[in-house]
This record gives sequence, structure tokens and C-alpha cells, in this order.
Amino acid sequence: MVCAKCEKKLAKIATPDPFSHGKSKAASHAGAERAGSSRTINENKALTGKKTRFQPYRQFNRCRICKQNVHQPQAHYCQGCAYQKGICAMCGKQLLDVKNYKQTSV
Repeated sequence: MVCAKCEKKLAKIATPDPFSHGKSKAASHAGAERAGSSRTINENKALTGKKTRFQPYRQFNRCRICKQNVHQPQAHYCQGCAYQKGICAMCGKQLLDVKNYKQTSV
């Protein structure tokens, strides 16, 4: 569970969104050839985007409740504990009131 504010911090994908709102692909492609835009052709976005690239040897934080490794960068709580407590996994803000919920840890 992630709150709306922390949803912006989640990792972005390397490829552009094909359903993005804006100009059509044909018009933007023709304009890129003519206008000499700063966009490079045949660029590997997974290698050039340093900020959003997955780093396999990076140390992830440990959950503040159960002390196991979390699977999201910048998160402080694992998804199981965040769901069970009804809190945001990244900032810990209360999202749901789980007082009357019957939840199991299995």
C-alpha cells in the first residue's frame, strides 16, 4: 500500500508511454526529424537513465516492524506489514482503519 504522495516516488519504466496524451506519434516523429530535437535515435533508455535504472547490488532497507528486506527502494515497511497495519509502505502514513478487520498473517 502506497499513498498518493509516495506514488510519485515509485520507479518509472524505461520505455515511453504509448498512450500518453498529446501529439500523435506520426506528427511528433516527423517534427523530430525536421526540428532537430535533442532526442537521440536508437538510444538504450535502460542504460542511459541512471536514476530509474535497477541496481541489483544495491542494499534495500529492512522493514521497521518485522526486519525482513523490503522489495522497493526508499520503502521502510514490507508490503505484508503495511497491509496488515493499513499504512503506507514508504512513509508510514495511516491509510486505512483496520481496527475492525479480521486479518491473518498467512
